[in-house]
Amino acid sequence: MRARIVFVLSALGIAAGLLSAIVFAIRPKPAPPVFNPAANPYERGIYANGIVESDQASGENINVFPEVSGTVTAIAVHEGQQVARGRPLVHIEASVQRATAAQQKAQAAAARAALDELRAQPRPEALQIAESQVTASEAALKTSSDQLAKQRASYAADPRSVSKLALDDAMNAVRVARANLGVAQRQLDLTRAGAWVYDIRNQEAQYRALAKSAAAARALLRKYTVRAPVDGTILSINAAIGSYVSSQGTLDTYTQGAAPVVVMGPQEEHLAVRAFIDEILIAKLGRIDRLEATMYVRGTDVHLPLEFVRVQPYVSPKIELSNARTERVDLRVLPVIFRFVRPPELDLYPGQLVDVYVRAR
Repeated sequence: MRARIVFVLSALGIAAGLLSAIVFAIRPKPAPPVFNPAANPYERGIYANGIVESDQASGENINVFPEVSGTVTAIAVHEGQQVARGRPLVHIEASVQRATAAQQKAQAAAARAALDELRAQPRPEALQIAESQVTASEAALKTSSDQLAKQRASYAADPRSVSKLALDDAMNAVRVARANLGVAQRQLDLTRAGAWVYDIRNQEAQYRALAKSAAAARALLRKYTVRAPVDGTILSINAAIGSYVSSQGTLDTYTQGAAPVVVMGPQEEHLAVRAFIDEILIAKLGRIDRLEATMYVRGTDVHLPLEFVRVQPYVSPKIELSNARTERVDLRVLPVIFRFVRPPELDLYPGQLVDVYVRAR
């Protein structure tokens, strides 16, 4: 009886083992890939990492830096917005510079008023006073002359009627009155002549210097508003209200380096791709002016033909991830720039990584 039970259990164990082997041997059918991996479309092709950029004739995107330092008080645009040249982008706190500009404007206005005062001379009131002084001096001279004539007549009639001292005093009084009349006449001539030409020139120079200082202060004040240098699209804003910016840009918390306050790209239907060719593969490119390439958009089945634009003729360290100069690896590459028409059915943005295949010779 026991032997029969052992036999039955052994048979059940063998059957369970066979069933388990059959079940676990069955493999599920693999799911189809979400998208096909990039495949080399050329018989001899060179693979390169690429990064999408704005189609800039001069090179890369437009990095906007302020020319002054300060705290951001307002941001007048948003990322993705299309702006015209001269449009305010970022406002920087400018209370000190605004007060300085007002002070220098007032100083220039005071210098201009002083110059106008010199040019307006003589004042009618000052001329009337000078003329009155001449009239008074003439009257004083006549009085002294009449007094001297009377004394001389009396002395001629009777020398004892007028003392020698009184006669001398009368003569001195006439000389003093005549001198005073000469001074008053010269003062009248000086008043009629107006301001001295050298005083006017000196005041003109002071006014020009202060006016230029005021203009420089106003120009510097305008720089506290960062404006769009060209027509374009706002690609990135790396500052926030309250953050500190300078001519070096602002602190990038990711790379701990300096970053532009605003990054702009042109308003065009084309985009560019900067492909990095490994230095050991440069010799296989063939004629640079006849490069043919295809771009594969990662995460999709989209592949686009690329139009060759130019080569950046400088083999440089490869830049990874953030496209920042602080992130370098021990690999040197040759940047080659292509361009393509932005596909309407797919959103592509500058800074996006793509796969590029270049036909080798």
